[in-house]
Amino acid sequence: MKLIPHLKWIFLSFASFYFSSTIISQNISYPSQQKSTLQISAHRGNASSAPENTLSAFKNALQAGAHFIEVDVRTTNDGVLMIMHDANLERTTNGKGAFKLYDAAYLKTLSAGKGFTGVFENEKIPTLEETCQLISAWNASRQHKTYLYIDAKDVETQPLVEILKKYGLDENAVYYGSDDFLWRLKAVFEGAKLLPALKNKTDIMAKSNKLKPYAFDASWLSLTKEMVDEIHRLGVKVFTDLLGPFDTEINYIKAREMGVDLIQTDRMLVVQKTLSMQ
Repeated sequence: MKLIPHLKWIFLSFASFYFSSTIISQNISYPSQQKSTLQISAHRGNASSAPENTLSAFKNALQAGAHFIEVDVRTTNDGVLMIMHDANLERTTNGKGAFKLYDAAYLKTLSAGKGFTGVFENEKIPTLEETCQLISAWNASRQHKTYLYIDAKDVETQPLVEILKKYGLDENAVYYGSDDFLWRLKAVFEGAKLLPALKNKTDIMAKSNKLKPYAFDASWLSLTKEMVDEIHRLGVKVFTDLLGPFDTEINYIKAREMGVDLIQTDRMLVVQKTLSMQ
């Protein structure tokens, strides 16, 4: 068919626009398909400079957009659930002795800002309930939600679940602890998202069959792309700790390339910057 000259120009212009648009849209959509889904857990709330496991640290993590905030839960001698990593008080507070020897009222008199100056000197050891109140209130007014990564140091299953359920945080929290604790937790809360430790590839099937985990907290030194893929084929996620000497930019990128679902870090803002530049 022979085109009239001005119609031919219109046809060629349209064709050029169509194919250019197609190429542009492909160039735009391709990076979005490759966008990282790697989530971040703020280790003890340390998204920026604040005393670990304190409300100030948790607020920093919330403001930075953490997917999860990792907290360590212990029980006082009068049955109150509080946030404290160490079994003893000396490293992070101005108290002395074993945490479990004291009641909540005494522990609340201590400073949890040891080694810090200024406003952080007045930080207190938070209760689990105070922590849940903070996160629940934050989530209520925001599209991006942040959830709890519970490290069960010394706590019974029932009171733990009751507090999280009270604030609507039980179903989306992940629960880390010994295999025995997780087994008992599943008995009182069937929907709990269990996060057992995984040090060796040979343990994958046994732990998977027994606990039906939501995710494995896999040792960074043991992780390979093949191991991540094997765990994913079971419908289980892969979490890993990048702490201390492993908390580096090159490892953030490597974790994403392996397909890891979440990393735990003390350098949340550095992780975000590193991954956004790749």
